[in-house]
Amino acid sequence: MTSAVAQPAPAARLDRLKITEIFLSLQGESSFIGWPTVFVRLTGCPLRCVYCDTEYAFYGGQWRGMDEVLAEVSKHGARHVCVTGGEPLAQKSCIQLLTRLCDLGHSVSLETSGALDAGGVDPRVTRIIDVKTPGSGEQARNHWANLDALRAHDEIKFVLCSREDYEWARQIVQQRDLSSRCTVLFSPSHHQVSPRQLADWIIEDRLPVRFQMQLHKQLWGEEPGR
Repeated sequence: MTSAVAQPAPAARLDRLKITEIFLSLQGESSFIGWPTVFVRLTGCPLRCVYCDTEYAFYGGQWRGMDEVLAEVSKHGARHVCVTGGEPLAQKSCIQLLTRLCDLGHSVSLETSGALDAGGVDPRVTRIIDVKTPGSGEQARNHWANLDALRAHDEIKFVLCSREDYEWARQIVQQRDLSSRCTVLFSPSHHQVSPRQLADWIIEDRLPVRFQMQLHKQLWGEEPGR
């Protein structure tokens, strides 16, 4: 009897993405805050940060063709597009999506957890890269090589859960001279650090970072798709 030959697993299709939602809103974070922006939220994330506000993107979603996604983005008529998640880089097709959005003339940003290699991202994209603090519960997942390959238009974001997180982040900024290399964003974790507290710490230390709050939460609270 001839034994069955194991078949290789099918290669991942790069012409489709698993999408949680595509919607038009105002950008609530980063240097693009306030701009009308189309958000493309990809499904899935390997991290479980304690403050995550998009847990609904961990599972579910719908497979959609690349051209279908691009067509829906174009329907909204906005120049700015933000690819987010979940963790968008967990899907191999994300790299192609970013490049094609740039080719269409969009101003494109990528929100990524900082846990995966962002080196393959089109250089026209603004990479907004998280650095996970001890309070996030995912500090061990930081892919530190991302910080060694920053571009001037990239942005680094720290979400701070406590005074200890602030001091840890301050040390990282100073040791790696991050503020001279790109924009550094400090955000208070919702319900853990008050915005006023964080603002006072930054002013007291004269730290060359940009304080930010989540504009969309001030406008619409926790409503998904806003």
